[in-house]
Amino acid sequence: MVVVVVAAALICGGRVLAQQRTYPPEAAGRWELPGGRVEPGECDRDALVRECREELAVEVVPGERLGPEVALPGGAVLRAYVAHLASAPDNPDNPANLIPLEHAALRWVDLAALDGLDWLDADRALLPDLAALLAVQGTGAEAPRNGPRYR
Repeated sequence: MVVVVVAAALICGGRVLAQQRTYPPEAAGRWELPGGRVEPGECDRDALVRECREELAVEVVPGERLGPEVALPGGAVLRAYVAHLASAPDNPDNPANLIPLEHAALRWVDLAALDGLDWLDADRALLPDLAALLAVQGTGAEAPRNGPRYR
């Protein structure tokens, strides 16, 4: 059985949430999308909701898949999903007043700053699709046919 890890491309106000790892030592200081391992008997979307609740104390609504399935060390795979906050944000500079519960820092990142973070390799593989999504979010236009790969 393949181990599945899910990631939330949590979008709000044309920005995506990134969180900075504290462990393991080789990943500390690098950035990733919120998420984690899918537990036995759990579907991807339920795992995404649970992980965001555990890591951020926030309720999210998962949407479509984003980008390709990314191979992880040890035979696991990463699946990313677009997600939105379940309730309207209180503060546009820090929607939902999020605080890092399991990470060193949180940052809402716009398209211009996306490449400036030191992303984990698996998350970096999703950046082209994430950039296309943020570009569409910023313009309010329909996603181009050759843009982000939604599933």
